Amino acid sequence: MNAALDSFVQWPQRAELLWAGCDRTAKYHNYPDVLKTLFRQQCVTCDARSNGPAIMAYLVAGGQRPLRTSGRGWHIHHLYDGKFPYPGNTRSSLRAVMEPRHFTQSAGLVAVHPVADALADEFGVFAWRLRAEAFVRFGYDPEGAFSDTQDELGFPGRGPVKVWARVAG
Repeated sequence: MNAALDSFVQWPQRAELLWAGCDRTAKYHNYPDVLKTLFRQQCVTCDARSNGPAIMAYLVAGGQRPLRTSGRGWHIHHLYDGKFPYPGNTRSSLRAVMEPRHFTQSAGLVAVHPVADALADEFGVFAWRLRAEAFVRFGYDPEGAFSDTQDELGFPGRGPVKVWARVAG
């Protein structure tokens, strides 16, 4: 299944939080100097749009963003998008774009082919398959569906997660 999944979904190499304190409420983002320096070092072009910090988090963590035939990159998709709560859970599902500890967490981001993007948006079983894969790859489980305890960044029993910047968004 993973070989077929990897044809439609690309993962970052590492679990890292790019910018603690940032969410998608701003139309444009002004990055802290430490991140601007990081982007220059990694030769990535700064994306200041509303979802730009998530895109940057994915790229900085070693993610590849394949191009569509239009020349645009695959969408960067938040695995926890507020849809599809865990079966039997009475709470709503985490909406990462509104959560400063999860919006730029690379472990919760994937580059998705347009077909996989539509599947993740419409079918809970596929969305949960991707969330399960994020847990297997990185230990990321912000809702506690796969583990009993999580730290404030959504990881159970794991060492510290790299945080690049701790600046209010």
